[in-house]
Amino acid sequence: MSAINVSTKVLIIDDDYAMTDLLKMVLEPQNFEVHTINSGSSIAEVVREIDPEIVIIDLLMPGKDGWQVCREIRRFSQVPILILSVVDKPGMVEHALDAGADEYLLKPVPTYVLTARLNTLVRRARAEKMAAVSDRWKKNGCKHQIEIAHIWAMN
Repeated sequence: MSAINVSTKVLIIDDDYAMTDLLKMVLEPQNFEVHTINSGSSIAEVVREIDPEIVIIDLLMPGKDGWQVCREIRRFSQVPILILSVVDKPGMVEHALDAGADEYLLKPVPTYVLTARLNTLVRRARAEKMAAVSDRWKKNGCKHQIEIAHIWAMN
């Protein structure tokens, strides 16, 4: 019996078209369904519409920068966020993590490192989601057992 091969939906937010094209070319063969946008405008609508399992954000963009985009996403979603940036100044990693990012990688990054970090973040998020669903099911299951016992007691 073979495992079901489910693609991972990733949203890339970067103003550099060459970078988004390169990431798409690298990630699609690794079983990622890649969606790209080239600005941080209307990010809430885009994230809600696409419903990605992970988001990759560049920090240096005109208009809304990556920190603002990250904070905006965090207002309504716990989707894993990976910052992929050339910014290597003291305090930048901490600043990005404080804004809500889950990971920070410096460009250029080897493909195998990027895909490994993406897979790790997605695996963790899926496990947390399954645990939450399982917990809800257990609570609801107990509730239904109590209701059934109550019905039997009434008869």
